[in-house]
Amino acid sequence: METELCKAFPEFEVNPFPEEKDIVPGGKRKYIKPHSRNDPKLEALQTFLIDWINTTLKHEHIVVKSLKEDIYDGLVLHHLLEKLGSLTLEVEKIALTGKKQRLKLAIILQTVSQCLQLEESELKWDVDAIFNKDLLSTLHLLVAIAGHFQPELAVPPNVNVDVIDTECTSNGLKTADAVEYITKGRGPVEKCSKAEIFDELLTRAPEKMDAVKEVFLKFVNRHVGILGLNVKDIDSQFADGVILLLLIGQLQGCFLNLGHFFLNPGSLAEMVHNVNLAVDLLMDGGLLDVPINPEDLVNGDEKATLLVLYCLFSRYKTKGA
Repeated sequence: METELCKAFPEFEVNPFPEEKDIVPGGKRKYIKPHSRNDPKLEALQTFLIDWINTTLKHEHIVVKSLKEDIYDGLVLHHLLEKLGSLTLEVEKIALTGKKQRLKLAIILQTVSQCLQLEESELKWDVDAIFNKDLLSTLHLLVAIAGHFQPELAVPPNVNVDVIDTECTSNGLKTADAVEYITKGRGPVEKCSKAEIFDELLTRAPEKMDAVKEVFLKFVNRHVGILGLNVKDIDSQFADGVILLLLIGQLQGCFLNLGHFFLNPGSLAEMVHNVNLAVDLLMDGGLLDVPINPEDLVNGDEKATLLVLYCLFSRYKTKGA
């Protein structure tokens, strides 16, 4: 099969699809063309999905670094479905052999099809493709799961790649060029995510950033001032999560149990714990509609910090004004 592929695409000196397994007789596969693998939109989608999975499963201590390498055995999908759909799957928690992993994956994918109410002809993935680390099939699967269980999630729109449709026929390899759409475009009535709106501000009016920070400072101090606090430096005073948690409590009118966070964090781990809790509260309250890495706030990332404050400001800017 490798020889046939090379003959079909002589412009490549090596197999253009080194990560793919051979196609069985009568089988079909879509391969992402090499130049599309480095497409910024495709890379952004992969980063988004990785952040989304890690945010969703952080309490399970699961960390995904590569969609190709970390999804195929069913472990992450198992935890993801249990978390998002409150499902109990009759499969082994950890399958050690390839045979058991494949069996587990088959049960998981069958459950996905049932939840999404998809016929076999509608599926853009199968057990073979996922188990063989087919990136295109894996992306289709994760996008479908995200769209079903969290339809409000701001998945990057308009992601498509150039592919080669390949079919192994009795007469040899049959190929055709095509464009594969992984995520849909955003319709005119759909809302942009807060992150997109804020990115637009950073891109179009970076000179206004100091003015934006000043507005956020006044907003924050109007609410935490009641607690005797005063924020002067946005870039540093939110890194430990304390003021952020107290601000959320004030804005949402709720009391945060002091036993649930560290009022005087003395280590990086305690700071991360605080920010994790804050991000959870924002996600649960529908204020934050994109995954965010809590460690970015702890490390003083300006964009992440301002995005969190923007989410709070856009919801509560008239509160107490």
